[in-house]
Amino acid sequence: MRYAILADIHANLAAFTAVLKDIEEIGDIDEIWCLGDIVGYGPEPTACIKLIQERNIVAICGNHDLGATGKLGMDFFNPMAAVACRWTAEKLNPVDIRYLADLPKTLKKGDFTLVHGSPRDPSEEYIMTASIAERNFEYFDTQYCLVGHTHIPIAYKQEAAANAPVVTAVNLVPEIGLVMIEHRIIINPGAVGQPRDGDPRASYGIYDSEGQIFRLRRVEYNIRATQDKMVAVGLPIQLVVRLEEGK
Repeated sequence: MRYAILADIHANLAAFTAVLKDIEEIGDIDEIWCLGDIVGYGPEPTACIKLIQERNIVAICGNHDLGATGKLGMDFFNPMAAVACRWTAEKLNPVDIRYLADLPKTLKKGDFTLVHGSPRDPSEEYIMTASIAERNFEYFDTQYCLVGHTHIPIAYKQEAAANAPVVTAVNLVPEIGLVMIEHRIIINPGAVGQPRDGDPRASYGIYDSEGQIFRLRRVEYNIRATQDKMVAVGLPIQLVVRLEEGK
C-alpha cells in the first residue's frame, strides 16, 4: 500500500492541484490523507474543500478549519491569521462549514495516528523541537504519528537507550527516504499551501508500507497566480509575500 500524506493546504488551489497532479503522475497511490488546515490564509477555500471531497481524501481538522467554523476563538491566532480566518468564514457556504465542523481532530489509519498539531493537543500545539516531540510519544499508541501545523518537513525518531528512549530530529529531504522500520516516529510532511522552511515549493510525502519508507516530495506551482488572487480579495500583503519566500 502507498499513501500520499498532505498537510496545510490553506486554500491555495494552485499548490493543491499541482500536488494532486504529481500524485497522479507517480501512480499506484491507494489513499490520500490530509492532516488539517484545508482553509485559512489562501484565496480559494471553497474550491479546496470541494476538491478534497471529490477525490475522497481522508481528512482531519486543523486550527484554521476550526477557526473558520467558529469552533476556535480568534484570540488563538496572530493578527494576520485572524484577518484571513474571518475572511474565510465569510466566504464559506453552509455546506462547507458543516463539512469542516464535522472533521475529526484525530484519526487512526493502520499503524498511523493522524493529528494536526500534536497527539497531546491536536488543534493547537506545535511540535517544533525534539524535546516537545519527546513528551508527545506517550499520547499515541500506534507506531507512527503524522502531524502538520508547523509547515516544516521534519521527523522525530524515538530510539531505545540504556536508561530511557532518546528522541532525535531527522531532517527530511526529497533525495533521501526515511526508513521507518523498528522505530516509533512522528512525521511532518511540510505544507502544501504555505511552506515555511525557506523552500516555496509545495511539500508533501509518500509512504510505502512494503518497504516502510517515507519519501518527501517538493512540487513547483504557480505562486504568482495564488498571490494575484490574494491581492484581488484583499488578504494581508504579508501573507502574499511570504508565499514566494517560503517562510
